[in-house]
Amino acid sequence: MNAPAQSAPQVQVVLSDCSATDAGHLFTELCRHFDSDRGADSAPHDTEGARPTMWTGTFDTSAPAATPDAPHAPPLSGPVRAELQGEPKAVTRLREALEETFSVHELGSASGDQEIELELRLDNAASS
Repeated sequence: MNAPAQSAPQVQVVLSDCSATDAGHLFTELCRHFDSDRGADSAPHDTEGARPTMWTGTFDTSAPAATPDAPHAPPLSGPVRAELQGEPKAVTRLREALEETFSVHELGSASGDQEIELELRLDNAASS
């Protein structure tokens, strides 16, 4: 008898085309929803030189956040490019969490046998 396939709740998030401050705000917001490998002491920082910088974090969409009552992240200073990679249901949960605070625009996607990769642009949500 075969065991049912286990869902992989981890989603890898790669942020680019943004400041270290905006990357930190985004990771803080995601940590309100999910457990992460990013500790409080691992705030993104800018690097010297003209090379592009990318920040990564892994988020467990099945684990409750350690700080669900923390305030929402401050507004972004500009658009942020985010790549999400993981099992489709986990990626959907993470995207829905982002949509609670930010305006999310899908730039592209690629699906594999058991995982999906989404490329998103995140902006501040429009005020009502």
